[in-house]
Order: sequence, then C-alpha cells, then structure tokens
Amino acid sequence: MCPNSHECYAKDTATFMILGGVCTRHCGFCAVPTGIGEDLRMDEPERVAFAAKELGLRYVVVTSVTRDDLADEGAGHYASTVRAVKREIPGSEVEVLTPDFHSREELVHRVVESGPEVFNHNLETVERLQRVVRPQADYHCSLRTLEIAKRLAPQRITKSGLMLGLGETVPEILETGRHLLSVGVSMMTLGQYLQPTPQSLEVQEYVTPEKFQDLSRKLMAMGFEKVLAGAYVRSSYHARETFSGLGEERTCGNSETSTSV
Repeated sequence: MCPNSHECYAKDTATFMILGGVCTRHCGFCAVPTGIGEDLRMDEPERVAFAAKELGLRYVVVTSVTRDDLADEGAGHYASTVRAVKREIPGSEVEVLTPDFHSREELVHRVVESGPEVFNHNLETVERLQRVVRPQADYHCSLRTLEIAKRLAPQRITKSGLMLGLGETVPEILETGRHLLSVGVSMMTLGQYLQPTPQSLEVQEYVTPEKFQDLSRKLMAMGFEKVLAGAYVRSSYHARETFSGLGEERTCGNSETSTSV
C-alpha cells in the first residue's frame, strides 16, 4: 500500500519485511493482519540477501512485523538477515526498521552488533495519542529502545518517524523532536497518515506542503542532521539518499521532501 513503490522500484530500491506477514499487535493505523505469529522460515535471511543481490541493491532496508510471541522477539532473525546481506553483497549498507523489543537491552544489542548502518524505530505519533494509535506499545519504551541502540553503538545512526494528520499539534510534534534528540536520534521522517482500511483510524487533517516544510525547518534548527518531511514520506523513503547525504550542507527541497534533501 506504499504510495512510493513506483518511485522506489524505478531507483532500484526495496524494503524487505521479515518474520512473516502477521503481526502480534493491533495498531490503529496499520493494514498488516494481526493474529498468531507465523512459523519462522529459517532460511529467510539468506533468501533476503540473495534477492537483494539479484536486484542489484547496495542499500538494503529490512523491517518486520512485531513478534511478541518469540522468545527473542525476532532480534536474532534481524541479526542473521543483516549479516547475510553484508556477506552476500560486500560493501552494502543496511538500515533496519525494528519493533520496540520491549526495550530489552540484550535484544537491541543483538541487532546492533550485526552491523546495520542505521537503526530505525518509529514513535509513529506524539505521546498523547499513543494509546489510540499504538495501544500495545509505549512511547517511553520506544524512546528507551532508541537510547539503548545509540548507547551500545554511538557510531550508528538512529532514526525515527511520525505520521501526521492524527490530531497532533505543532507543539507536540516539536516536543517529540526534543525527546528524540535527547536519546541521540539524528534523523527523522514526517509523513501524512492515510487511512488504509475502513476499520483503521480516520484522518483528522491533511497537512499542507507549507506546514511540512515549516516543521522540517524548525526540527532541523533544533539539531537534527536530517529531516525528511512530506505527504508521501514514509520510514524508508529516500533512505539511501538520506543516509549518503549526511554531513552535506542543507539545501531547500520541494513540497514532497524537506530542507535536508
């Protein structure tokens, strides 16, 4: 259901979802089926690596459903996938977009030590709306997960993102930015929430391009290295370009990107 699949595929970019197609949590914004987790395919890491190589990818994004039913919540599978990609494609770069792992340090460590260049975990929305949007998650648990990832590997880039249009206010967005900066996050994405199914949360606001740009400028001024903001921006949108552009001078973007791209 990603609105950018045509653009990403045209640029030889893809995101792989591992750990099955059924999530053990039920979030109000998500179209992924929820229920009992599927049996793990133990050869999945090698299959992902092979697919990435066949597609000619050099920057690979790996995400997943949440697997609260597994003893390690899928952390070992993430680590195996990162290692398989780097083994199969020497010189490749990997970004992981993970669940919160209940902020268990040993699980975050398992993923981080496998060597992803970017560790991404999304807050999804501001603190006030967490119980509505992510009823089985916790705002401060997510912040702790990001803090642990940065503390365990200071050289790794940590990243997070919000969906806008769920009823949040500008001060709440900026407060979330301050919270993310306080735990070492340096990259942030802001996108428009679009209702994926009739049962999902309703859109409360369609954010204007001007508002996205204004938020991006304010967040960059607060200290973020990169902010990608726009209606169609998603967690892995322009992931490779954003990562490779770190350290470059900030330039003005168009209505679908941010002042950092």
